Amino acid sequence: MMDVTDSIKRLRWTVEHHFLHIQAQHDFMRAWAIQFELAYTDFRVIQMVLQLSGEEQHPLLGEFAKAYDDVYQYEYAFVAGGLAGFNDKFGGHMDDYQQAESKMLGLIDRVDALPALHTFGA
Repeated sequence: MMDVTDSIKRLRWTVEHHFLHIQAQHDFMRAWAIQFELAYTDFRVIQMVLQLSGEEQHPLLGEFAKAYDDVYQYEYAFVAGGLAGFNDKFGGHMDDYQQAESKMLGLIDRVDALPALHTFGA
């Protein structure tokens, strides 16, 4: 059995807190980069379970992957270039980042609402 409950919880926390960190213009810190890498692993676990759960979840899978890619571009700019690098690339686009973050959080909630994903393979 594969339980994605922790992956969902951690991905939700990371997406939300990384947005708030950048929005508040906090400096880059090593823990942020580690969280970024772990969130990618959580995303991939959730993605894999959605892929394996049947074709009825494929539309959600597509939306979920796209939303993650949209958030990833902002987070990667911060990981790669720190606050200055993020601001150079996306400093004037915080509203767009917030929309991407909100969409991702909404999709995480939709995934979380699928009971079969919490006990996949049971």
